[in-house]
Formats: sequence, C-alpha cells, structure tokens
Amino acid sequence: MQVIAKLGSIALLLLLPALTETQPAVPCPQSGPLSEAQLTDLVKAVPAPRMRQLVASCGIDFEPTGEAISRLRSAGMPQTVLDAVRVATGRSATIVAGRTRVNPKDGLTYVWIPPGTFQMGCSPGDRDCEDSEKPTHRVTLTRGFWLGQTPVTQQAYQRVTGQNPSRFKGADLPVEMVDRNKAVAYCAAIGGRLPTEAEWEYAARAGSTGARYGNLDEIAWYQGNSGGKTHEVAQKLANAFGLYDMLGNVFQWVENWYADYRSAAQTDPSGAENAQFGTLRGGSWTNSPQNVRVSTRYRCVPRIGDSDVGLRCVGE
Repeated sequence: MQVIAKLGSIALLLLLPALTETQPAVPCPQSGPLSEAQLTDLVKAVPAPRMRQLVASCGIDFEPTGEAISRLRSAGMPQTVLDAVRVATGRSATIVAGRTRVNPKDGLTYVWIPPGTFQMGCSPGDRDCEDSEKPTHRVTLTRGFWLGQTPVTQQAYQRVTGQNPSRFKGADLPVEMVDRNKAVAYCAAIGGRLPTEAEWEYAARAGSTGARYGNLDEIAWYQGNSGGKTHEVAQKLANAFGLYDMLGNVFQWVENWYADYRSAAQTDPSGAENAQFGTLRGGSWTNSPQNVRVSTRYRCVPRIGDSDVGLRCVGE
C-alpha cells in the first residue's frame, strides 16, 4: 500500500486493466482533466484506442492550440488521438463531454455531445467519396444534445413498442426492419427525435477528420467481418465521444430528408423538408469498406425497412 500511495495519477492509470471493447469509460486521474504533460507521458505506454477514450471521458485542462498539437505530435501522439484532443475546447467544455444518462422509457444509455464546428462531407484524402458527399462544407452546431450510445436494441424497441420486427433475433442485437416512419415514432415515444444529418456526422467523427474514426475492423461490423448478420451492440471500439457502432452493423435513419450539399457554411442545418427520399448513414453489416465511412450517405424510400436498417435517437 505504501508503494501504491507514492504512485502518481499517470502510474495509477497504467495499472488499470486493459480497456475492453465493452467498457464505456476509463477512470480518470484524481487531478481531473488531463494536462498536456500527462498526455505526453501516457502516449509512451497506452494504446491509441484507450487514449481516445481517456480524452473523451476525462477532458483536457489546456487549449488545443496549433502549438500544443505540434508538441503532442512530436511526442508520438497518434493522429486519431490528436483529432480527439482537437474536439476539446478547455476545462469548462470537456468536463461534460461524454457524460451519460439512462433514458427511463427505453432503458438505453445516452451520451452528451457538446456543441462545436466541423467540416461535413468528404474527408481530406478520402478517394472513395461519391458526388453525394460533396462539396465539403463548414457546419456549426450551437447546441449540445444527448445521443444514443448505441443503435436502438431489440430489447429497447420491444419495451417501447411491444413489437420486434427484426430478422436476426436477440435482445442486445440492433433492431432492424424499421422504416423511417417507425423510427420517427419510436424516438418520439421516448421523448426524443432522430438526429439531424449534421448532428449524426459530427457525433460520428468525434473530432476525427479522417474517413473513419479508427481501424475499420476494430470499430465496425461490415461485409468483411460480419459473417452475414448483425451483432450485439457495443462489441467494437467506441469513438472519442464514447459512441458505439456509429459505423457498420446497421444503417441509421436521420431526421433530414435527402438533399444535395451546398458549399456555403451552415449553422444548425435541418435539411430539406418533405422531400421524396429519407437519408441513411453509417453503413451496415452488408457493406464493403468503401461504403462504411463517416461521410457516406444514402437516399432511401421512407417506407423501406430491411435487415440492415436501424436507428438511434437524440434524447431530449
């Protein structure tokens, strides 16, 4: 005990058991949000996925200026972790980022997503982008929101609606075979709504500027590893906001009707109204890697509900 008492917060973190795929959070040092010096020490011994979750869960107590990012990069900080650091805007914002609460109506966990600004659409250097993902444009979200930590599960859907339309049955499997009308009705029943397309992509990126927020096999169920079926939620790594299955497993409906992007900067965009097609995001267990990216978007007839189509809600 005397030896342990002499260890600093960094050493205590290193003594923790390795982060598992189903752990939603990582304990923070007693000092609170992480300093630049602490991050520099941690990068020498902590894997990048765990570092991303530390930044999301604990926050940082310094401004992520260009100079600070350069110093962290020189210390060997992986790009995915640098992207997570950029999301943070100081102690007051990051303490609440990643905070969770349970919605009593569906029993699911929801994660607080802070407001912010990001580049929406085709990621820099992404050669798989289609015209529907262009032009890239700057989007500012002025209000934070609570987003489902996972896609809606069959257990939650049946709890709220009394039904389970899914092809692949299992309490913790994502609900599927859900058309847009049913998705809207479910979110309304739990006191929420579908996320806007901008909210969805901002949350999926979690500060990342790449085509994905991590290694594809580590974060998503897709054609190459799904075995031709859905899988229980939260079995892959979360992004820096602590969200699971933002890519792969099942497509997710968003609130916006489908419309082409515009190049002008936007604030709190709500998208087109009463258009012909709904919008799906995230890719699914059926998709090739080229279609499991944060900027991929599909237009879909609203009445379509298939075994790779699910949802997640914004809980107000």
